[in-house]
Amino acid sequence: MRGGLFAALIMMPMVAAANPFDGVYRQVANADCGLVGVDGGALKIADNIFYGVDMECRMTHPVNVVDMDATLFTMQCSGEADVWTERAMIMDAKDTNGIIMVWNGYAFKYERCPE
Repeated sequence: MRGGLFAALIMMPMVAAANPFDGVYRQVANADCGLVGVDGGALKIADNIFYGVDMECRMTHPVNVVDMDATLFTMQCSGEADVWTERAMIMDAKDTNGIIMVWNGYAFKYERCPE
């Protein structure tokens, strides 16, 4: 009994780290879902890392947004020899199989790529 409880407690941090937004998303309607992180390709969220065009951001300090199906993240980003930190909110798009990502002053809607 103790062995099973110990194994369950060890697995808890891994389960908690799962991000509901994990997936590959089209930047534009005709994007190539097989190409991640390039113009005309796709974006990816996996293991709490957002892979954008020539950049990636660690998605840290998630905060649920009250009365919304949304999460606010601190994005610790790097790309093209720059390092920066910003906040971004991500939510499921209600009218499509995708997400809406809001940065300070910008909002983007991405359609999920087929698996």
